[in-house]
Amino acid sequence: MYHLLIIVIILSFSSIPIAFAVDEAFPSVPTTFRVATKHSDDQKPIRREVYGGERKIFDISHQYTPELPVWESSEGLGRFMRLAVSMKNGSVANISKMKLSVHSGTHVDAPGHFHEHYYDSGFDSDSLDLQILNGPALLVDVPRDKNISAEVMKSLHIPKGIRRVLFKTLNTDRRLMFKKEFDSSFVGFLIDGAKWLVENTDIKLVGLDYLSFAAYDEAPATHRFILERRDIIPVEALKLDDVEVGMYSLHCLPLRLVGAEGAPTRCILIK
Repeated sequence: MYHLLIIVIILSFSSIPIAFAVDEAFPSVPTTFRVATKHSDDQKPIRREVYGGERKIFDISHQYTPELPVWESSEGLGRFMRLAVSMKNGSVANISKMKLSVHSGTHVDAPGHFHEHYYDSGFDSDSLDLQILNGPALLVDVPRDKNISAEVMKSLHIPKGIRRVLFKTLNTDRRLMFKKEFDSSFVGFLIDGAKWLVENTDIKLVGLDYLSFAAYDEAPATHRFILERRDIIPVEALKLDDVEVGMYSLHCLPLRLVGAEGAPTRCILIK
């Protein structure tokens, strides 16, 4: 009778639906229960660029890999990260360390990047306005084979009141951010285009799809002009592949690097 009672209790519990929370922190790794499980050796994460269904989230930040291009180098980023503490060597956890420029991959520029007095005064990446870095943004297509001059800016017909604009250029078509060797022929702003932007628009965030928002030959002058005002934030090396033109909700969060004139940044677009 005792054994029969145990069997009845077990069968009764097996018929009751029990809800367990799905592990949403790692949506690419399917799990049924929030319990410790033994992972098979062939289990691998699925890396995604677009999340969600109707309300899509586009990751417009580049992955950090040794092949990521860096300014004026043919070698790419190289080995920037190492496993300093390893469980394979008996440690209780894995701990990686990395060394790279703050202007690597998708990043922001702070005023101190091209102005020494701003650098000394503390106008660093931690001082950038999150209200500018987050909010409605317009993604526009720049005419191909052209740097962004005053003439090009006029042709884009960006409405007044738009504060954040991402410029999709030939750089995306050429997939320059996926090529290890730096390419100085990238498309960017010319100084007259930057001046037109300041004088004729309300733009406070400028996003571009290569390592510099300013064209190579005029990069120092254009950076100095934009950053001198301290009210416009350049976001550089955005990944705009397969993202259509239009209005989005932009969210960019730079690392809070006190004293740094730039910072790696995770940027997403929500449609």
